[in-house]
Amino acid sequence: MDIKDLIRTIPDYPKPGIMFRDITTLLNDACGFRTTIDRLVQLHVVNKVDVVAGIEARGFILGGAVAHQLGKPFVPIRKKGKLPGETIGVEYALEYGTDTVEMHIDAVTKGQRVLVVDDLIATGGTAEAAIKLIRQAGGEVIAASFVIDLPELGGCRKLNEIGVETQTLCAFEGH
Repeated sequence: MDIKDLIRTIPDYPKPGIMFRDITTLLNDACGFRTTIDRLVQLHVVNKVDVVAGIEARGFILGGAVAHQLGKPFVPIRKKGKLPGETIGVEYALEYGTDTVEMHIDAVTKGQRVLVVDDLIATGGTAEAAIKLIRQAGGEVIAASFVIDLPELGGCRKLNEIGVETQTLCAFEGH
């Protein structure tokens, strides 16, 4: 099965010139969703993963399913102000301004091996912030896995440069 065929492209969203890669059509296909999770899990069966972290919001869906299949805990990485307990955060640059991602202060402990999961990697800014956050807590990011890569935007390269192996299931040219 080619999961790329199950991903819808929406032109000019959220602004003109952007080709939005929408995984809701993939999630809505039971076989496609199962295949996607199975392929993400297969990338890490031999790795010693202690915790799976998913980046808000589609990373929660994918990361939660991967954590379930691996029999590991799941940690949500959220936008600032969304978690109820004591948090730590990392600010990162956006095209216009900044944003912050947070996780609970006790979500990852020193030395835990963490797999980061999200639906798509573009410039890598959010994923890099999540990795910095996990490292700040003392965790070791063993890999970052994504369904979609937009290689022209260089996100995988950025993560590789900070010492994180990346895996993707498919790629789309353009952005």
